[in-house]
Amino acid sequence: MSAGPTGFDRWDLESHISKAISERGWEEPTEIQIEAIPHGRKGRDVVGQARTGSGKTAAFGIPAIERCSVLGKIQAIILCPTRELAVQVSEEMSILQGEKGLKIETVYGGTDIDKQAKRLDDGADIVVGTPGRVIDMAKRGHLKMESISLFCLDEADRMLDMGFFPDVLWIFERTVNREQTLLFSATFPQEVLDAAEEFLNNPVHVMSEDLEVEVPEIDQYAVKVGRANKLWALGRIIGDAGSDSQILIFTNTKRMVELIVERLGKFRFRAVGLHGDMPQNKRERVLDSFRDGSETIVVATDVAARGLDVDGITHVVNYDLPDDSEVYVHRIGRTGRMGRKGEAWSFSTSSEVSMIDKICSTWGLEIPFTDPPALPEGRDRDFIPRRDDWDEVSDYFGMVRVSMKVKKSETTKRELVDWIVTESRIPEIAIGEVTSNDESTIVEVHVEKVAYVIDVIKGRKFQGISLEPAIVNS
Repeated sequence: MSAGPTGFDRWDLESHISKAISERGWEEPTEIQIEAIPHGRKGRDVVGQARTGSGKTAAFGIPAIERCSVLGKIQAIILCPTRELAVQVSEEMSILQGEKGLKIETVYGGTDIDKQAKRLDDGADIVVGTPGRVIDMAKRGHLKMESISLFCLDEADRMLDMGFFPDVLWIFERTVNREQTLLFSATFPQEVLDAAEEFLNNPVHVMSEDLEVEVPEIDQYAVKVGRANKLWALGRIIGDAGSDSQILIFTNTKRMVELIVERLGKFRFRAVGLHGDMPQNKRERVLDSFRDGSETIVVATDVAARGLDVDGITHVVNYDLPDDSEVYVHRIGRTGRMGRKGEAWSFSTSSEVSMIDKICSTWGLEIPFTDPPALPEGRDRDFIPRRDDWDEVSDYFGMVRVSMKVKKSETTKRELVDWIVTESRIPEIAIGEVTSNDESTIVEVHVEKVAYVIDVIKGRKFQGISLEPAIVNS
C-alpha cells in the first residue's frame, strides 16, 4: 500500500495556492497549520492558539483565500493590532494567493486616508487592517460590512492589551452576514474567551502542540552596567560586531529610541529609530532599509518592532530589560534565524539583576554576566567614553563603599573619619559606616561627595600612608 500525500499536498489546495507554496520552498506545514487549515477550509469557526512566528498567517490565510472570489466586493476582513503586522499579513496573503487575482487591500492609520478610500472604492476582495482605520472607512461608507462572510482576528490578546478590543467588537457586530470567524491569539484572556463564546458558532479549538515559547539557540550575555554607561557598553558591542552585522536594539520608550539614535550619531554610529509615533511611511522605509541591509542598526520599541521580520539580524541588544520574561524571548528570537549565528546582549542595572534571574528560571536559561566585548585589536580608545557612575555603585541609602589601604591596627575609625572630613571639607554626615580588618578599611561615603573625596585623598597621605582609595562593588 502506498503512503498518502504528505506536506501541503495532503489538502489538495487550489492550484494557485499550491504553486505559490511550492515557489516559496515550503515543504511541511507547521503545527498550527496542520490543526487549523482543514477546519478553516470546511467553513468551521476556529479558535487557534499559537505564538508569533508559528505560521498562523497561512493557517487563516489559506482558508480565506480559497473562500474568496474575484468579485470586487469585500468578502473577508482580517484585523491586526498594528500597522506593521497588517502590512506583513497582507503581503503574505498576496504571495499565498499566487495568480488567483484577488484584490487584497491594507488599511491603517498614519497614512493618506483618501488614497486608501479610493482603492476600496475601486473594489477589494479582502481587507487587512487595524481596527481604528477600518471603523473610519466603514463610517465614511468606503468599506461595506454587509458583504463580509469571513471575519478573522489576529493576535487577539495584543488587541486587548493595546485597548482596541471595543473597536474589534464594534466591527464584529456589524458583519451581520458573517458565515465564518477565525480567531487567533498567543494567549486567551477572559475578555477574549467571553467574546469567543458569545459570537462564535460551535468553534473548533486548535493549538500548537508546543505552546511554550521557543527559545532560540543563540549566545546570550548580560552586562551589569548603570544607566550612565549603557551607551559605552553598546559602543563596545557595535564595534565588535563588524560592518557586515545587523543590530536590533530594544528600549522601552519612544523617547529613549530618539535619544539613543541621537547619541550614537554623535559618536559616528549611524542608527535609525522605530517607534509608534513615527509617520507610517517613514516606518515602512526604515523596515525596508533594514531588510535590504542599507541600514544596519535599528533602535525600536516592542510595539513598533512587532511584525519586523528580518532574517539577517546578527545581534539583539536589550538596552532596557523588558517587564515581561516572555517579551525577552520574543526579542531575542529575532536573531539566529535560518541556522545563522546570533548574539543577544542584555544591560542590567544593579536593581534589575533579579529580572535576569527571573528570565533564566522561567525559561531554563543560563545568561552569564560578563564584561562587554574587548576593543578590537589595534584600537586603544573606546568608541564611546566610559563615565563615572556613582549611582550604580551606591546602596539604597545613597552610600558608596570605598576601600582604603589602612589596617585596623594602624588607626582608629575616629581618626580616619576626622582626617577625611578635614581634608575633603565635607560635612561629617556624608560619612557612613566604617569597618576595618587586618588588611584594609572600608568607609561609606555619600554618592554626592564620593567622587570629590576620592580625588582629594588619593593624592595625599594619612599618617604617612597612601590610602589608594578604590570602589567596593556591593
